[in-house]
Amino acid sequence: MIAGRGRQRIRPPRRSLQGDSDIDFENTWGTIASAFREIHTKNASRLSYEELYRHAYRIVLKKKGEELYKRVKEFEHEWLSNEVRGSIQALFSPNLLADTQSLGGTTTNERRVAGEKFLRGLKQAWGDHQVCMSMLADVLMYMDRVYCQDHRRPSIYTAAMFLFRDDILNSPTSDQDGRVVLSLLNHVILDQIQMERDGDIVDKHLIKSCVYMLENLYEDEMESEDSRLYSLSFEREYLDSSREFYRQESELMLRDSDAGAYCRRARQRIREEEDRCRSTLLEVTAPKIQKVVEDELVKNRIRELVDMESGVRFMIDNDRVEELNLIFDLNARVDPKKGELTRSIQKRIVDLGNDINSAALVASQAPAAATAESGDKGKGAAQEKSLNQQTVAAIKWVEDVLRLKDKFDSIWRGSFNEDQPLQTALTRSFADFINSTTFPRSSEYISLFIDENMKKGIKGKTEAEVDAVLEKAIILLRYIQDKDLFERYYKKHLCRRLLMNKSISNDVEKHMISKMKIELGNNFTMKLEAMFKDMTISEELTDGFKKHVAGLGDKDPKRIELGINVLTSMTWPLETMGNDDDEESKRPKCNFPTSIERIKLGFEKYYNEKHSGRKLTWLVNMGTADIKATFPRVPNKDGTFRERRHDLNVSTYGMIILLLFNDLPEGHSLTFEEIQAHTNIPHNDLVRNLQSLAVAPGKRILLKEPMSKDVKATDRFLFNESFNGKFVKIKIGVVASGNKVESDRERRETEKKNDDSRAFQIEAAVVRIMKQRKELLHQQLVSETLAQLAAQFKPEVNMIKKRIESLIEREYLERMEGAKTDMYRYLA
Repeated sequence: MIAGRGRQRIRPPRRSLQGDSDIDFENTWGTIASAFREIHTKNASRLSYEELYRHAYRIVLKKKGEELYKRVKEFEHEWLSNEVRGSIQALFSPNLLADTQSLGGTTTNERRVAGEKFLRGLKQAWGDHQVCMSMLADVLMYMDRVYCQDHRRPSIYTAAMFLFRDDILNSPTSDQDGRVVLSLLNHVILDQIQMERDGDIVDKHLIKSCVYMLENLYEDEMESEDSRLYSLSFEREYLDSSREFYRQESELMLRDSDAGAYCRRARQRIREEEDRCRSTLLEVTAPKIQKVVEDELVKNRIRELVDMESGVRFMIDNDRVEELNLIFDLNARVDPKKGELTRSIQKRIVDLGNDINSAALVASQAPAAATAESGDKGKGAAQEKSLNQQTVAAIKWVEDVLRLKDKFDSIWRGSFNEDQPLQTALTRSFADFINSTTFPRSSEYISLFIDENMKKGIKGKTEAEVDAVLEKAIILLRYIQDKDLFERYYKKHLCRRLLMNKSISNDVEKHMISKMKIELGNNFTMKLEAMFKDMTISEELTDGFKKHVAGLGDKDPKRIELGINVLTSMTWPLETMGNDDDEESKRPKCNFPTSIERIKLGFEKYYNEKHSGRKLTWLVNMGTADIKATFPRVPNKDGTFRERRHDLNVSTYGMIILLLFNDLPEGHSLTFEEIQAHTNIPHNDLVRNLQSLAVAPGKRILLKEPMSKDVKATDRFLFNESFNGKFVKIKIGVVASGNKVESDRERRETEKKNDDSRAFQIEAAVVRIMKQRKELLHQQLVSETLAQLAAQFKPEVNMIKKRIESLIEREYLERMEGAKTDMYRYLA
């Protein structure tokens, strides 16, 4: 039922003293009709409502309720058609009617004034009709209660509302114009809304009153929610016109505005429409108009918006955090997955990442090109410089990636409200370019970055700063797909740091390994932890050997002190510490001086007594020695002479070479070939050590003839008696002994070893799966193997197939005969 009248109590009239005589319907109706006319003309102050009620009561009581109901409807129809319609038509000014056909010849202000006048008149007519019908319904209350309910007719109030709809709203505006008043009303309201959109001020309360009228009227007599005039007539036009308006506005803004201005305007429009539904229309329309605006301004334009010249790429490059937040908010409104924004962000990350990769490759290759052009002269030094440049390029690559990560983390927090799906997309994009097939060195570079920080990068930093550096390394480690390759490089670099005492802090090293264990699991760090265990045991062995020697008798003042690192061959990547020869595994045994050989044999005897069944292999290329060098006396300014002494820290090979010159007469020299014959030091190691002793500026303990950076077989070396160092303690490092970027040949060897290791891991995974499943389809076996190894590396499917074939040949598996597709059975 139509709202507007409260529940009232019906009281029957007092009985007449004359009894129930027959009633004259026409005379009684004349009285009632006259009273109704007075009510409509607002002249009802003298009417007796009790007497009018009694007249209506008697008519219904005498079974003439249908006639009374019919007469009242006819009365209202005539009143609305003759009186009210005329007053409404009087409001149809030329500006108003012109507006319904075209906007030419009228100004916005003229249309606004004419529209407000029309709305005000219609509002007044509707309000008067409601008030009058409420008074009439009070008079005809008994008819509503008895006749209308018994005959299932609408109450007289409801019927009068239908009449207003038919006689006023559905009446034509003129004989020439086929439009009805309802259509004109819709157009006027829409025009007023458009004026407000354009920045004009309109009477919101007046429009709201007319909207309420449409909400209270229905298209049919069923009075269902779906048949309200507001929904069927106005709202549809409002949504359709708004859709067209915002479609045109989006085209205009894309053409004339930048992406940031477009986003601000779109958000403003959405808020305006939400406010308009609260203040001018109905809130039930809010979600519908919001969808229209979002569809036209955002959903249908988001790809163009994101890809604009001033779009997401420009915003990222210029740190437009606020504008990125606007695009995020708009995209989230129409797509919970934020597909277009995610696509653009991912593309930009990969593009920037590929730029970093390309810059690193160029930086690492540039020195090599310069070396090729420089000819043979100085080739060794140029190669050394090239390796250093490549290492610098590797460190810079990691730092650039971390800067890029920090940049997008800041955007994620400031612009994307820490959205988790976007975080996942960012992670995937970083992984894409870090694991790019065109850039295979990410694992090595990240390990070098950690190595550089462990050696000197954390010096002087607080505990919190050190932890931040380690956390950055772990972040990069998460992106690496081939974690087994990273493990190989990390073990190699850690090996050098531990054996050459390069690490600033063992506590920090162990803390890093504990972080890796949390991130990658115990299997990843098992061998790394074993390396530290070996170092601890080696310290105990060294102390024990010193006590053992001290207990043998009187201390020899010339006795050499020995510090030992005993390394488990299966744990340490010792092959990475040798020279570059392919026959490194066939390294000849070095000839030690007698004094060194004696103490070496003494330790072997001591060790074998403690650990039977073990074999010690001396890795001379990894050791260092502290020796005291005495040079001829030189005169002082006062005429006295002073002896020059220096404590030299050299490699074990360097010590063996220098001790040769102790037994050499003054002024005599040795050729390269003679030194090699006496020491049996491998060629490349001997070259590097002689370069360190005779070529390195400021540390030339030996003299080389002829003097050049390259060492040839015919070069002669003699003791530099005139050496004068600035410091008492001098450290002479071996050329190219640090952690450097691998050459292409070294990298191929590393990858081959890694592939061999992967083959065993793949076979182990296949056997574990088949042992549990017993029988399995080929495709399922491949899928489960990939899933099981995903945490370590991503194996190639062809490699998995080859390992399955190998297991079949060795009778771990067999093919099932008769199966439609390849299927395997586990053989216990």
